[in-house]
Amino acid sequence: MRKYILHIFLLLISSIAFAQNSMVKMQSETSQIRIGEQFNLSVTVNETENVILPKLELKGLEVIDSSKVDTLNNVLIQKYIITGFDSGAYYIPQQQIFVKNQAYLTDSLLINVVTVPIDTTKIKKFPIKAIKAEPYVFDDFKMYIYILIAALIIIGFWIYYFVFRKRKIEEDIPTYKALPPYDEAMFKLNELDEKLLWQNNKTKEYYSELTDILRGYIERELHVPALEKTTDEIIETLTDFNTSNTILTSNETIKKLKDLLQEADLVKFAKSKPLALEIEEDRKDAEDIVSNLKPKPAIEDDELE
Repeated sequence: MRKYILHIFLLLISSIAFAQNSMVKMQSETSQIRIGEQFNLSVTVNETENVILPKLELKGLEVIDSSKVDTLNNVLIQKYIITGFDSGAYYIPQQQIFVKNQAYLTDSLLINVVTVPIDTTKIKKFPIKAIKAEPYVFDDFKMYIYILIAALIIIGFWIYYFVFRKRKIEEDIPTYKALPPYDEAMFKLNELDEKLLWQNNKTKEYYSELTDILRGYIERELHVPALEKTTDEIIETLTDFNTSNTILTSNETIKKLKDLLQEADLVKFAKSKPLALEIEEDRKDAEDIVSNLKPKPAIEDDELE
């Protein structure tokens, strides 16, 4: 009876071992290598689902590389490239692999790393070579390239600014600046109308441009620095000119100018808001002022004779 029980026990052990070996296997293409030589190690599992492979940990040997897990004919294959740099005999221990939550063990492998005998008497001796310079790469020149690009950009900017931009500014000078004072003032008044400033609640900007047109006209036509003078100073100067009969105008025109400049001052500084009819009337007065404020023509010599 005991012999039958022992026999059955041995059969169970052998069947378990066979199942272990048939499910997982670890193989090496060689059992002996020379120092620094590489060899392939493969782990195969006869199952592809729910397989957990361990991290291969070695002593005396090193894993150089490992391939991606591959499957072939329902067999999972993991390959490694291994080498050794010290002579001796090294074991690749059993690897525990889980397949569907059940543990399986591979066989262990023995790898011999042997030295390569060298006969130094037969080795030809060569002189020591000089240090070889590394080849040039882009990083060696990139700083100089960046500096050159920056210098070219700066030079290009200065050329554009002092040559082309200056020429463009000269070409873009409005032609009305070369017009006579009266024509220039009328052109600017029509241009102001097209902006529709006061119609878009920009009354302050409208009166500012309107008075600048009148002041610019007086400055060019009568040679009075109107842009630098206050309203009272302008009116006082024009009154003196009219009294001394040096300009062609009337007291009514001077009064219109005074009222218009004072109205503009109230809008700009006192936040006054004139009605639309008042603004239109001021625009009309501005055109009348330009038309009726002229310098007295010079008397030619023929007329004096």
